[in-house]
This record gives sequence, structure tokens and C-alpha cells, in this order.
Amino acid sequence: MPEPDEMRAAEGHAIAARLREELARRRISRQALADMARISLSTLEKALSGSRQFTLATVIRLEEALGTRLRDGAAAPATMPAPDTAPEHMGAYSRAAVHWIEADYLTLRASFGEPGAIYAYVTRIFWDEAAGHLRFTEAERIDGAFAQKGHVSMPNLSGHTYLATCEAGQHRLITLGRPTRDGCMFGLLATLHAGTGSQLIPIASPVAFVPRGQTKESGTGLVRPGDPAFAALRTILDRALSDDFCRFRQ
Repeated sequence: MPEPDEMRAAEGHAIAARLREELARRRISRQALADMARISLSTLEKALSGSRQFTLATVIRLEEALGTRLRDGAAAPATMPAPDTAPEHMGAYSRAAVHWIEADYLTLRASFGEPGAIYAYVTRIFWDEAAGHLRFTEAERIDGAFAQKGHVSMPNLSGHTYLATCEAGQHRLITLGRPTRDGCMFGLLATLHAGTGSQLIPIASPVAFVPRGQTKESGTGLVRPGDPAFAALRTILDRALSDDFCRFRQ
């Protein structure tokens, strides 16, 4: 006999169909729905594919997150307000506690293609109303096809901020220390760099986040030694190492 809290297979298929319809109609991702319902993406994926039965607890969480009925004959749950606390795996931070970080930042790192140069672009950190946590997107990149986006984790245990991208299992991570008095954040970026041909090579660089408009050198693109803005931006980026926000070891 099935476990008491497991849905029958036929009903599970019907629920999966309704879920897929809701995802398409609302144009939200499976990851966003999993975050809203406080379940793992793996649990949602397996239930939707039919490889695992929906449990009653999972269905109730999904109904509460969507504010709609998924089970035949079940009373529709009251419309739920947008979540204002991030999932536990992102640090369980509340919106009020992280409002200070929502801004556009001039982002500085070493150029991966031109030694000695600095690459400047914009990172926007904002609260995703539907998902109930912080997200980030990148803009004003000269290589716009490689612009990143993802979620923001802020666990109390480390006191650091993590900007994580995960696409088809491929990860990129920025780890930032606590902000300085002027609101700047410094840390380390770890990603993949396009090498010879189609080869991707792990690479890391110190990184600086400066609130947009705080420095007069707010242009974006590749900044080379000798350019008018280079000295000021080099001084800012060097703080990541000189002020011990990150370290390199060989």
C-alpha cells in the first residue's frame, strides 16, 4: 500500500499537469517555484517527471505558494502574500534585513584577456517579489553574451554575501565581504574563462562592488593603463587584497 501521505499516481499526473500549466501561465521558473514553496528543486523536478510521488506536504506547500488549488475537491487556499524571507539554503534573510544591499554597483575585476587592464561593468542587486529572495543581473558588459544572473545568499554564519550563477549545472560564484563604511564590497570571483578553441579554464580574480554614482569614474568597459580612469579604478580594486577581503595562495 502507498504511504498515507503519498498521492495516488493518477492524481499525481493531474497535479503535475496543473503545475506545468501554472508555470507557463505565470512565466516563472521551476527554481523560483521551488524557492517559493520551500522545497528543493530536485523534489519538484522528480515529482513533475513522475519518478517520485507527490507527498501531501509538498502539494500543500505548492498550493500555498501559488495561491491556487492543485488537488481535485480540495478547498482553494487563501491567497498568500509574497514571501519576504529567503529560503534557508540562501541564509533565511528577511527583506527588511537586506534592503541596504539593493542597488546598482560598478563592478571591477581584472581583464581575463588583456593583462594589466581592468574590466568594469554594472551589477544590479534587487529583491525578486515572486521568488522571495535577492537576485542579481549584470549589464553594460562589452561581452554581453556572457552577462551573468542568479541568486544572492547572505548567511549569518559567515557574514559574507554570495552571488551564485547556476546554469545547466555550470557554476560561477562571487564571494563578497562585509561592506565598508562607504558601502563598497570586495571579494573574489571564481568562474570559467574561454581559452583556446572551445576550452574553458577555471579562473579567479579579486572583485570590487562600488555603489553606482559614488565614484566619478563610473564608466564601463575595458580600462587600460594610461586611460584617465585607470589609476582611480586600480586603487579601488587593489583594496580587495590590500585590505584582506580575499587572499591568493599558490
